[in-house]
Amino acid sequence: MKDFMNMMKQAKELQSKMAEMQAEIEQLTRDGTAGAGLVTVTINGKGEMRAVSVDPSLMKPDEKEILEDLIVAAHADAKAKMEEALQEKMKDMTGGLPLPPGMKF
Repeated sequence: MKDFMNMMKQAKELQSKMAEMQAEIEQLTRDGTAGAGLVTVTINGKGEMRAVSVDPSLMKPDEKEILEDLIVAAHADAKAKMEEALQEKMKDMTGGLPLPPGMKF
């Protein structure tokens, strides 16, 4: 019974830490770039785009497709950086345990 109580206590502590982490993740942002920095995309911890910055030299109507591709590439770069940041945050909050594969916030 004592082991069960300890497991329940640990589960409750982990749940509390996860709630703290969720709040921190919502404030976290990462930038991704593409086209040697011509396009920068900022995302939040949920992977949602918050800002897009485009070099004025790309603002030509005939280059719209290139611009769209660069925005998609910058978003993918930002998501990869965010995933890395989330892994590090999880390790910090759990004493070294990584975010389980496929787990999303």
